[in-house]
Amino acid sequence: MEKEYKEYSYFDEDPKKGWGFILALASLLVFTFMGIGLDFDEYLQHESLNIPKGYFYLIFSIDILMILGIVLMFFYRKAGIVLFPLMLLAHFFMHNYYLSTFLYSDVTNLFLFTGFGMLAIIPKWKFFR
Repeated sequence: MEKEYKEYSYFDEDPKKGWGFILALASLLVFTFMGIGLDFDEYLQHESLNIPKGYFYLIFSIDILMILGIVLMFFYRKAGIVLFPLMLLAHFFMHNYYLSTFLYSDVTNLFLFTGFGMLAIIPKWKFFR
């Protein structure tokens, strides 16, 4: 006798982007813009803080890639799920290493990503390409 195995899904199977998914990405975007605001503020004060201009080319590139990761997640691309946390960690470690600053906005963003990933992103995983 063959047992018939049924695929159980505890998540809704609707590819439509619900409010939870959109609000999760919006909160990630808000904290990303908080980090960008800090970067811009440091750029405005780079002469008094003795920060070389070359640092800002790199950090603003990372900021742009973080936003790109969120946009890719919105369009159900797996590259965004990999790109965003990698760039977020790079942003955090660059601030920590080069400027000796601990950015709580980056840490909060990482916790939001893992928390909302469990609630909003993982249920939609099969729709990501």
